[in-house]
Parts: sequence; structure tokens; C-alpha cells
Amino acid sequence: MSDYLRKGFLLGLGAAVSGKEKFEQKVKELVEKNELTQEQARTVLDNFMEKGSTKKDEWDEKSREKKKELARESGLATTDDIDELRARIIVLEDKLGVSLAEEADTEEDQN
Repeated sequence: MSDYLRKGFLLGLGAAVSGKEKFEQKVKELVEKNELTQEQARTVLDNFMEKGSTKKDEWDEKSREKKKELARESGLATTDDIDELRARIIVLEDKLGVSLAEEADTEEDQN
């Protein structure tokens, strides 16, 4: 499934680059025809780039969520799952008054 996501991302990236180039060319033509000023053209391009950045951020977030979903479906632990378990272990160690890390160090020193 990750190959499918990668191919989709690359397809979207290619379309975005091609679209950006065509868009910039159209804006340039409008400036040459005096239908847009340089300042208007810059504003239009900045808005276009900002929207592209926003869409990229949305894609990244959706991609992260999809990966987490696939990991859960596959029975794999996510980083969040591991961090949560570590926090729970620390709480339990504190309640018991022991530290598994300290015990491991003590055992290594004895060997």
C-alpha cells in the first residue's frame, strides 16, 4: 500500500509542478498584455504558492493518518503507542519503587 501512496504522491507532485509552470506562464502573458501589473502578478503568484503550501500540509497530514491507520490494521505499534507504553512503564516503576533500567545496569555490572 505504501507504494500506492508513493505513486499517488509523485503523480500529484508532477501535476502540481506542471500546473505551477503553466500558471506562471499565463500570469506572465497577462503582464505582457498589460492586463495585470507586476504587483498584481506577484500577489497572484504568492497566493498560488500559499495555497499550494497549504495543500501540501494537508496531504502530509492525510498521509501520516493513513500510515497510522495501516499500521493499526497490520497490528504494528506506532510511535505514539510506544511513547504511551513507555509513560505507563515509568508510572508503574514509580509506584513499585523500582526502575527496570537501573536493574539492567546492575545486572550488567555484575556480569
